[in-house]
Order: sequence, then C-alpha cells, then structure tokens
Amino acid sequence: MKKSVILLVLLAAIIFTAGCTEESQENSTSTQAIKEGTGVIEATEPEQNATLQETQEEGGVVEVTNLEQINTSIHQGPVLMKIGSERCGPCNAMKPMLQELATEYEGRARVISVDIDRSHELAVYFGIGYIPDSTVIVGIKDGKYIYMKPDGSVTTDRLQARILGATEKGVLEDVMNHALIQAEKNKS
Repeated sequence: MKKSVILLVLLAAIIFTAGCTEESQENSTSTQAIKEGTGVIEATEPEQNATLQETQEEGGVVEVTNLEQINTSIHQGPVLMKIGSERCGPCNAMKPMLQELATEYEGRARVISVDIDRSHELAVYFGIGYIPDSTVIVGIKDGKYIYMKPDGSVTTDRLQARILGATEKGVLEDVMNHALIQAEKNKS
C-alpha cells in the first residue's frame, strides 16, 4: 500500500510539472484521512497557531504544507487557495496579485499558497492535474470542504469551484466577495 502511494505521488509530481490534464480526487479534511481514508483529525489550537506562524510569508500570503494549516485558516474566514509550483511561470506571475489580495482582504479572509513540490500529499488530495489552480474555501461541513463557485453558489465538489490558470485579479476578487457574503450569512 505505501509503495503504491509513493509511486502515485512521484507520478503525480511528474504529471504536474508537465502541466497535464486533470484528475479527480475525493475530498475530506485531514492528513490522516489522506493516509487512511477515514475520519477527521484536527490539530489543537496551539499546534495550529504555531504551524501558521511558522509558514507566514511577507505580504500576508501563507505557504501551507498540510490540511491542519488550511483548517486553521478556514476558522478565521474564507480562504483563497492557490496551488502551484516554483517552477511554474504562470504561478510565479500570480505572486504579486496574491500579495495584493492578501493585503486587500487582511482581517476578513486569508490567501494561502500550496507548492506541489513541497507538499505532494496536498497535490494528490486536491486532485491537481493543472497549475495554477485556485479555489476559495468557505467552510467545512460533514468533514468536507465547502467551496465558493465563481457564480456565488457553494459546493463540496472542488472540481466545480476551481479557477484554472493564471487569471485576472477581478475574477478572484469576485469569488472572494461572494465568499465574504456567504460568511456573513453563516454568522446569522
């Protein structure tokens, strides 16, 4: 079992760097669930805060390497998640825009970045087949992430909500604004 997972991760890394086609993966929300396909495990609050502090980048964009970091960010509001690679030109071109969005939405939402070369498990978990790949996560329900679709509706199917390729800032702002409206509705 472990050998097949390692081979899958290595194969996925080769496919991702080539910019190949997409592959689907089932969603759940824990590192343990990735390994075993069961349950939801969350880190304690001190562990989560320490983990996020260690990964904070200048300008407000947070580099994450595990699901616990994502879960912590979601508890603080909507999360714009960009998945890419340092070796990806379009991914690097998005960095200044992500910095601007992190500043613009500071205190209301978070901007996180996942590097598939540093976190193969997250790449496999989120079913990444093309980068850059962005989504906005607005919560967790029944052990699954809830994603904001560009039209303002929500889904637990990330494939329906993702934004592929380098995109204009306005597109991401629209989805983030929908997510903030949804967050306000959830508080009521």
